[in-house]
Amino acid sequence: MSDQGKGSGSTTAGTPAPGSDTYKGWLFKWTNYLKGYQRRWFVLSNGLLSYYRTQAEMAHTCRGTINLATAHIDTEDACNIVLSSGGRTYHLKASTEVERQRWVTALELAKAKAIRMMNNQSDDSGDEEPASQSDRSEIQGTLKTLANKLDDLSTCNDLIAKHGAALQRSLSELEALRVPVEGGEKIKAVNERATLFRITSNAMINACRDFLDLAETHSRRWQRVLQYEREQRTHLEETIEQLAKQHNSLERAWREAPALATNTPVIPATEQGSERPRKEEASDEDEDTEYFDAMEDSPAFITVTATDHTQHRRSQSNLSGASGGHPNDWNQEDHMMSPSCNDLSGKEIKPRKRRRTHIADKPNYSLNLWSIMKNCIGKELSKIPMPVNFNEPLSMLQRLSEDLEYHDLLDKAARCESSLEQLCLVAAFSVSSYSTTVHRTAKPFNPLLGETYELDRLEEYGYRSLCEQVSHHPPAAAHHVMSQRGWTLWQEITIASKFRGKYLSIMPLGAIHLTFASGNHYVWRKGTSTVHNIIVGKLWIDQSGDIEIVNHRTKETCQLKFSPYSYFSREVPRKVTGVVTDCDGQANYILSGTWDDKIESAKIVHSSRGSSSSEGKQKTVYQTLGPKLLWKKYPLPDNAENMYYFSTLALTLNETEEGVGRTDSRLRPDQRLMEAGRWDEANMEKQRLEEKQRAVRRRREAEATDALDDGREYEGYQPLWFHQRTNPITGETNFVYKGGYWEAKDRRDWSMCPDIF
Repeated sequence: MSDQGKGSGSTTAGTPAPGSDTYKGWLFKWTNYLKGYQRRWFVLSNGLLSYYRTQAEMAHTCRGTINLATAHIDTEDACNIVLSSGGRTYHLKASTEVERQRWVTALELAKAKAIRMMNNQSDDSGDEEPASQSDRSEIQGTLKTLANKLDDLSTCNDLIAKHGAALQRSLSELEALRVPVEGGEKIKAVNERATLFRITSNAMINACRDFLDLAETHSRRWQRVLQYEREQRTHLEETIEQLAKQHNSLERAWREAPALATNTPVIPATEQGSERPRKEEASDEDEDTEYFDAMEDSPAFITVTATDHTQHRRSQSNLSGASGGHPNDWNQEDHMMSPSCNDLSGKEIKPRKRRRTHIADKPNYSLNLWSIMKNCIGKELSKIPMPVNFNEPLSMLQRLSEDLEYHDLLDKAARCESSLEQLCLVAAFSVSSYSTTVHRTAKPFNPLLGETYELDRLEEYGYRSLCEQVSHHPPAAAHHVMSQRGWTLWQEITIASKFRGKYLSIMPLGAIHLTFASGNHYVWRKGTSTVHNIIVGKLWIDQSGDIEIVNHRTKETCQLKFSPYSYFSREVPRKVTGVVTDCDGQANYILSGTWDDKIESAKIVHSSRGSSSSEGKQKTVYQTLGPKLLWKKYPLPDNAENMYYFSTLALTLNETEEGVGRTDSRLRPDQRLMEAGRWDEANMEKQRLEEKQRAVRRRREAEATDALDDGREYEGYQPLWFHQRTNPITGETNFVYKGGYWEAKDRRDWSMCPDIF
């Protein structure tokens, strides 16, 4: 029912009657259960039924088309029409039964004509040139027929004029005779009628002549247009053939490139500067470098990718290096990142603890979503009692920890000597946190107040992560990560979410802080996530908005733009673009890619002011070196579609571990039951835990009331591992790690932890 619709309405004045080539009018089209029937403008032409929101849309936007040659036409009641073809169904409704019958007649005639045309086309055989000769013969025959008809009409015109004049003379002579008065009046009346007949006949003949002249003129015009289209088609076929040959040659060159790179001796930098740059290498002094064309207010770029210095190809996907810039290029040239940043491996090769690679398959339970959601519109998501059917077996604290899947980007950033190069890697890390959301439409568990989650990867990757739910209304989680490889990250995230009926908006509030041993301090905030098709259709997630990453020590910034998905846009879906600028506002790097696949960067070597755009804003043209890969998404594990689309890291997040605190999310019983596939028991356990939390909250409220009555100060709930402090950079008061957790783990002393499960 995704494309169902109906249209009603009366045919407007001047609309051809059923049976003509074109039939237009208003009909009501069924859209969905929220909007019901909507008035749409329908056009039936050449065996195709198309519809538009308004008549003005016919010039630029068609909302849908159905081919009547393969369509089934049915009528439900007095005013309804049902069209179905290839899995697409339109439910239409006319304003009256008479109007419905007119449309049905027009549709049936158009369907029969479309079937005949399809059969005729299927019977045609032979090469294109004979078909062209046949078309020319048919057009010439038609013109000859029209000319013959014009001659016939001219002959008829002469005969009518001749006989009309004779009749006029006869009547005049009859009128001149002496006849009784009554007979004279009748003769005079007949004479007047004959005159009117002659005038009308002349007008009809003139109109026919004008029509045929116009038809002949238009026929010649359409002949020229048809000839032009044939020439364009031939030219396009030749172009496609050339592109196919170029594609094959590029593929062969790409396959030979690794062998060339392996056999090429390494030239010392001192010698390399005195020699001419090789064809496979990029040079800062080469004139044939790449260009980005960018709007000043938004980083929308056009990339020119050069496979060598004599041949350039322009990418229309607006992705920087979408067709070029291989990961291996990272270590082939030194113009992009300093050597200390060029390690793309990310994960060191050393013995690691074996962790699980799969969980129980997700059960196939059906659920009536509308019966649950219809009473939730406008409410805070955290206040809606949701069954586990909408969840995935991870908590929000574990989802926060999942941002560390690409921690290797921060390890490389910590080794960078250039703060601008470091900022590029930090930007790639900020984008990588969204890569796990592309298929993850399920909702994580809302953590209980005081719930914690640790991710201890000190021996494997050199970092330790701790999350704690520090507030329940509004829900807020504090996160702290310490790495032995020279970086520290912390954040306090409050999730503001609103259910809008058709989609769900998720707005993370709070700043993310990242510091390095060099003293660089980066701050940014996350963008908006939107879950579409909440009621009807397949769920899908989109990211949108702007993210600004600021290095508060050097005042360098990175502006990232997440382009929202649009059905009518030519942009690559899930596109991300960005510009890295120094403290003076000078652009140094261009970032481009998609948040679900990869991010690339290109160093700017020159910028200039370009021509003004159609909106009157002047563009900036960036001349850059070749794009280099910063981040590439890891492939999902096997059978991921049956394991909630979990990544390799996500599969290990809820794995049982010894020595964790008794408030750890791994010990949450409803989440554990859901992971095991026992959803009914998980639902009951979830209700028990939520009711237990409500009882504790009511007890605290009673204690606060008693303290107020007694004039005492009531401190209220205080998190165990985090406390509130004012950040000197942002001026915000947020929760930061106060220490003690890892020491308590070493002592195996969790006596201070509350009983929340």
